[in-house]
Amino acid sequence: MIGVIWAIPVVGLLVTSFRTTGAVATSGWWTELAHPAFTPENYAGAATLIDLAAAAGNSLAIAVPATVGTVTVSAVAAYALARMPFRGRLPLLLLVIALQVTPPQLTLVPVLRLFNAIGLTGSTPAVWLYQVGFTIPFGVFLLYGFFASVPAELLEAAALDGAGEFTIFRRIVLPTATPVLSALAMLQFIWSWNDLLTPLLFLGGGSANAPFTVQIAGLLQATGQGQETMAAAALLSVLLPLAVLLLLQRYFVRGILGGAVKG
Repeated sequence: MIGVIWAIPVVGLLVTSFRTTGAVATSGWWTELAHPAFTPENYAGAATLIDLAAAAGNSLAIAVPATVGTVTVSAVAAYALARMPFRGRLPLLLLVIALQVTPPQLTLVPVLRLFNAIGLTGSTPAVWLYQVGFTIPFGVFLLYGFFASVPAELLEAAALDGAGEFTIFRRIVLPTATPVLSALAMLQFIWSWNDLLTPLLFLGGGSANAPFTVQIAGLLQATGQGQETMAAAALLSVLLPLAVLLLLQRYFVRGILGGAVKG
């Protein structure tokens, strides 16, 4: 039942993407199920108004580095907090956990002023830095539970064989953490791909580096109330993250369960 309720907006979006402008203006999408009169012209219109290849390339140029950065920094930080004793470790862990509940709206204006001061506004690295920084607390929290559950005997045996801390982390801990790392990567990739607010604020609506989400939002100005064209563009934009999710869904479930293990 929950799955059916969840699917209703998706079905509505799919049906709307094939409706005519007149039908959208005069009736709801559900009426099309009784009297279907579908047209593929909305997809051709979306492809005309948006450079799909450029938009996909811009989205990938944001999502891939942001994903790699989030996974890398979160893994190193979570391992240090879980397995390496140092002064202030517990307060630092509590700070990371507390940062998860910080609303992003509170940080946007100060970060924007900072980026303006150092000349980063309008560039893709500004989006990377904000998305990575905003997601790291969750990534550390997710990975910390898994790293803390790794048997100490396994790490001690590697140390006795002469392995250093970095070798243990790279050759023993990371391979065993593949599912939870994959889950974090999927979550970050999908969030980064679908994020509208961050690239709109740091890149601007008319930027040549604007990703799919910003360009789709711009269709509202280009087509007025063209819901059918926006629906078609939105469905085209989710094809890649949907394929990634379907291909790696087994890692996602195992990774979330692994990250929930208490150390």
